[in-house]
Amino acid sequence: MTGEPLLSGPRRPRARRGEGDLLRADILAAAERLLIETGDQGAVSVRAIADAAGVTPPSIYLHFADKTELLFAVCEARFDDFDQYMTEAIRDIADPLEALWERGRAYVRFGTENPEHYRILFMTRPLPDATPAPPDRLPGLAAFSHLVEDVGRCMAAGAIADGDAFLVATSLWAVVHGITSLLIARPDFPWPDLDRLMGHIVDVHTRGLSA
Repeated sequence: MTGEPLLSGPRRPRARRGEGDLLRADILAAAERLLIETGDQGAVSVRAIADAAGVTPPSIYLHFADKTELLFAVCEARFDDFDQYMTEAIRDIADPLEALWERGRAYVRFGTENPEHYRILFMTRPLPDATPAPPDRLPGLAAFSHLVEDVGRCMAAGAIADGDAFLVATSLWAVVHGITSLLIARPDFPWPDLDRLMGHIVDVHTRGLSA
């Protein structure tokens, strides 16, 4: 890294009253572009984000306490999109077990169709000096909570053995994350057809979790 900003733009005029939300959105968009381009949040500085958004660094601190808070906001927005994507995928599915597995397929699709976003969400190291997020503000908590709810519905319907829904959801997340990250990190591997691979995984886990 040379220390020079990766993206830059002309300085924008001072925001008028009422334009603060627009400026905040522009800062978030610039930070996300830099994160995607570098693939490393440690390489993205506040100055580079400011140059990419066409503002001065002090303008960023009017909206975010520090870089950690800014990057947290970027990832939080992506998690909202991720959660909505999976929710839409199962909206019209009545069978709880089918909905559970379709959520998993949607997870893998989102990751493989948005590899840079997925890297930011799940494959980027935390900053060494990052302050851990409070438990109720962990990025992706809503998406994971919906997975736990799906597992609970399957247990209530007798589709899978009754037990610890949180534990089962965590293990299923580990499975789909492993597949997704491998597909992204090793695209040159001779993977089987994705539908066939997911079908095999669904079959194995359905039998393993059966009541």
